Amino acid sequence: MAHYIFAKSIILSDQEVENAYLEITDDGQFGEIVTEKPEGTIVDYSDYHIGPGLVDTHIHGYASYDVMDNDFEGIKVISEGLLSCGVTSWLPTTLTDSTENLDAVCETIGRHAGEETGAKIQGIFLEGPFFTEKYKGAQNPKYMGDPSVEKLDKWHRLSEGLVNKIAIAPERDGVEEFIHFANEKKIHTALAHSDATYDQAKKAVEAGANIFVHVYNGMSGLHHREPGMVGAALDLENVFAEVICDGHHVHPAAVDIVLKARGVEETVLITDCMRAGGQGEGDSRLGEFEVVVKDGTARLKHNGSLAGSILELIQAVEHIVEWGLASLPDAVRMASLAPAKSVNIDHVCGQIVAGRAADFIVVDDEGHLQATYLDGVKRFGV
Repeated sequence: MAHYIFAKSIILSDQEVENAYLEITDDGQFGEIVTEKPEGTIVDYSDYHIGPGLVDTHIHGYASYDVMDNDFEGIKVISEGLLSCGVTSWLPTTLTDSTENLDAVCETIGRHAGEETGAKIQGIFLEGPFFTEKYKGAQNPKYMGDPSVEKLDKWHRLSEGLVNKIAIAPERDGVEEFIHFANEKKIHTALAHSDATYDQAKKAVEAGANIFVHVYNGMSGLHHREPGMVGAALDLENVFAEVICDGHHVHPAAVDIVLKARGVEETVLITDCMRAGGQGEGDSRLGEFEVVVKDGTARLKHNGSLAGSILELIQAVEHIVEWGLASLPDAVRMASLAPAKSVNIDHVCGQIVAGRAADFIVVDDEGHLQATYLDGVKRFGV
């Protein structure tokens, strides 16, 4: 039987409907939204808000597993664990690694995608390997090189078309040809781990790149005579800016600057979470590197660099609200609709629309997660 969810508000892409009832159809899809009490079963969330399930377009691992393990059983565990983070759709994210390992991971995910029973795989994000050694961050420089159309074509084929986002450094050779090829395959080009000048980044965007990865981190900074990658991320039109809002990677005031430049529509909350997410403090690994998790950060043992994060996406929403940077509805949209739009999957996830899978979250006024629903079924929460 179809039933209704009653909430203090329902967060839609362009408005917030207060004291409303959201229909969940028999087949687990969103139905109508009404403000008059309907007939039938009603689940009462009158103290809470309903928003679309969150969409993490940049996440390497969680719950002790990593995408680069090349183990789909581990991917399933990540997928289940993400429901506790409010995430219902995600892009398994690779690291800079050998071509052979990337081949294998793309093939494994391509072959098994759809078998996961938690958060849904909506594509693959290749973070690397076409980066610049100067801003390697926690990526392994020995595998870095110039963009290769042949490699991207192979990864796309092996993944059965799931690769839909790849990050590159715009100062490397062959960037424009590479982006044009990616565009033909409907693969979104992101810019990251780069010492590019403003003009180099601008040329990549003019060629079709549309995302700046974890703005401020792993890129040339803003200087008044050379605006660099950060300046390009803030200034260029029609691009999305990812930010890691864990309070460690980026100061809240710096996040505010991104928001003022890009707006809610083009600011994307991501986690860049690694396998230590949800695991507490202690030793961990990222790719071939040893990592220590302590005081809310994950750092490389050998040099202390930040090694991704242990952030959960719902925590990023909470931080945006807590820091007073945006309203709860806008914070939710930055973690759902904006990331979905950045890789053109907003027709399947990221917003509450009749006829779509009823993937949604229930949160309080501060953004704390109360429940996660997948296909209309409560999968996390009380």
